[in-house]
Amino acid sequence: MVREKVEKRPEYREVEYTPDHWMLLAELRRTAGKLMSVLASRGLYSVVHGSIARGDVHEKSDIDVFIPYVISSFKLEQVLEDAGLKVYSRTIIMATPQSTPKAYYALDPEERVVISYPLAKLKPREIEFYKFGGMLELEELERGVRKPGVNKKLVLIVPSEKGHLEAPVIGFESYVARVVGVSVDTVLERVRVLTRRDEVGRTGVFLKINVPSTLSIEEALAEETTRNQYLRRALAEADLL
Repeated sequence: MVREKVEKRPEYREVEYTPDHWMLLAELRRTAGKLMSVLASRGLYSVVHGSIARGDVHEKSDIDVFIPYVISSFKLEQVLEDAGLKVYSRTIIMATPQSTPKAYYALDPEERVVISYPLAKLKPREIEFYKFGGMLELEELERGVRKPGVNKKLVLIVPSEKGHLEAPVIGFESYVARVVGVSVDTVLERVRVLTRRDEVGRTGVFLKINVPSTLSIEEALAEETTRNQYLRRALAEADLL
């Protein structure tokens, strides 16, 4: 994952995409669409979020497909196996002590193509985090829709016919909330987290468990729960303990 510094004084500007940029965007969206179609064919609803939804991609952009509800790891793995998709790694990640733990499946060695899902019911604010960065459903992706969202530099990206428009977020939180369709509180929270992360210089997560092939996601989660009070609390609040 590429580390991106928060822009302290982002400017209002329009970025015009080159033919190569449009080609890269189309290629990344095709890959995301194929993956989401595989999931949809087996009754699994998913969204894609981040730069692919906004349009401001680059050569190292990730493809982040998210299933926004709890599912069985066995079902997902069976769907992927039936589609001939290899899983390179399985990880349980809890971004902060207060966040919902999630399972991440990397479908390439560089871990740039990832499917994730929550291991407990998402809080309303967490769902808005995905919209904050730009989020698309499969049908929207297939129609060529792009959505506004905020990148990791805390710059608002608004798609345009030629590329996108950029605008600052800090100091304009209410406006940004209206544009991306989330609450002002969500924007303020993301500004706080991303600014703090940039100042401290850490991009790590609170909890990361690499799940071996000998264990299911659920078994690994249960083992870690016996050792981690924050994980127990998160699952207890979701009535999973």
